[in-house]
Amino acid sequence: MQSIKNKETFDDLITSTEPVIVKFHADWCPDCRRMDMFIDEIMEEFNQYKWYDINKDEFPEIAEKYDVMGIPSLLVYKNGEKIAHLHSANAKSPEQVTEFLNTL
Repeated sequence: MQSIKNKETFDDLITSTEPVIVKFHADWCPDCRRMDMFIDEIMEEFNQYKWYDINKDEFPEIAEKYDVMGIPSLLVYKNGEKIAHLHSANAKSPEQVTEFLNTL
């Protein structure tokens, strides 16, 4: 998963005509570390998407703009719009993440 390091890159990536998935996380977040243990297999299964991550603490204005209240959260963007959002409370297991992605 490629990390987003500035707002310009984020803005550019989300304007893709193909859906892209952005994982919002923070260094101090235990649930984020738990997701890290299983997300690679899910990324392989759903490799039709491009996957990125962004540190919510480094870009609070982006997190606020897209209603990221809890982490980890997976947001799906296409053509500059958020088209799906898996909130942190529903992103604690591989099954929950897979179920979400199957709805896209």
